[in-house]
Amino acid sequence: MSQALPKLVTFKEFVEWKPDRGRYELHDGVIVEMPQPTGDHEDIIGFLAEKFTLEYVRLNLPYSIPKTALVKPPESESGYSPDLLLLNRSNLVNEPLWKKESTVTQGTSIPLVVEVVSTNWRDDYFKKFGEYEGIGIPEYWIVDYLAFGGRRFIGNPKQPTISVCSLVEGEYTVSQFRGSDRLQSPTFPKLNLTAEQIFQAASGE
Repeated sequence: MSQALPKLVTFKEFVEWKPDRGRYELHDGVIVEMPQPTGDHEDIIGFLAEKFTLEYVRLNLPYSIPKTALVKPPESESGYSPDLLLLNRSNLVNEPLWKKESTVTQGTSIPLVVEVVSTNWRDDYFKKFGEYEGIGIPEYWIVDYLAFGGRRFIGNPKQPTISVCSLVEGEYTVSQFRGSDRLQSPTFPKLNLTAEQIFQAASGE
């Protein structure tokens, strides 16, 4: 259960309150307890983290994948804990909240972010889509391996879909990948992955 608080909280209050155990986000001043992810969910994140790490090491890029860092939109009392957050370490010196609160607020610090969709799919397709776009994060993946999203997002009939949102002139353009489609990533142009390979990571194949 989410802890009941008598009022909306600021991001600073949230960071001071946030316990070491459990996973919490702040949505416009409201603390939201995130459900414990399933094993399949974790398998997909582990698979993508491994593939991304191999690519940025190969390309000698100053990137890293933190365990528990937060993303804060500059103009709101919110803080998100993405399923996978790729950091550009060379910009962290410009992040005012990084040293003490492991929080990033600038799109130049975040080349790519991934959310794996669960039952709260509206957060990924609506809220975080808008917030990540507003921050200026260049690339946002929505991995909907169980086809939870609305039909207007993943088609009718619903099918497992990966939406790659790329920032173009301040707005996301969305490309979708299913089955044997090879993903096109602006951050990692030579990433050789199909949607099915990512989905199979969940089934242990």
